[in-house]
Amino acid sequence: MSRILIIEDELSIAELERDYLEISGYEVDIENSGDTGLQRAMNNDYDLIILDLMLPKVDGFEICRRIRGEKDIPILMVSAKKEDIDKIRGLGLGADDYIIKPFSPGELVARVKAHLARYERLMGKRETRNDEIRIRGLLIDKTARRVFVNEQEVVFTTKEFDLLAFLAVNPNRVFSKEQLFDHLWGMDALGEIATVTVHIRKLREKIEQDPSNPQYIETIWGAGYRFRI
Repeated sequence: MSRILIIEDELSIAELERDYLEISGYEVDIENSGDTGLQRAMNNDYDLIILDLMLPKVDGFEICRRIRGEKDIPILMVSAKKEDIDKIRGLGLGADDYIIKPFSPGELVARVKAHLARYERLMGKRETRNDEIRIRGLLIDKTARRVFVNEQEVVFTTKEFDLLAFLAVNPNRVFSKEQLFDHLWGMDALGEIATVTVHIRKLREKIEQDPSNPQYIETIWGAGYRFRI
């Protein structure tokens, strides 16, 4: 599913655009201020950005320039300003399209689909996005074997990562210590079941805000552990 960011200070317009795009199968986020919109665009992976020109804090021209300096994704600039100079400037900064308000939601969806298809062709369908698990403030990148807690990377040993990933891909299911040991270390591995407890404690210290009151990895007394979503 393609992810789209709408940076638009008129909430009613942004919500209407979002509704039509979600109906068409896209995942959509909204930001109503230029500074927060820029921050979100730079810190997250989106497939396309719909960018209003007149925004508080940071205008659309500056946002377009900053995004284009680091990311190669479609940018659709939206504005009520009809002057050619604004259109020329926006396209010159790297915008892929310039849509003048008012426009129909259907037209916007059609342009979004066209630009996404064009970029997929130009990029050869781009490299496949990493296999990721996102749960609240936790991001587990299984392809790169990296973990981020509230956007800050945390370093894990090989077994710590394997244990976390295994629990996360099997959410809300209880595993006994014996099952976890057999799966991660193998029945013939040297070691003790107690190593599972040690690794669970280390995981909590790294991903939980309060390890004594875990929000992700729960202890089910007498049964084992469960990853809660």
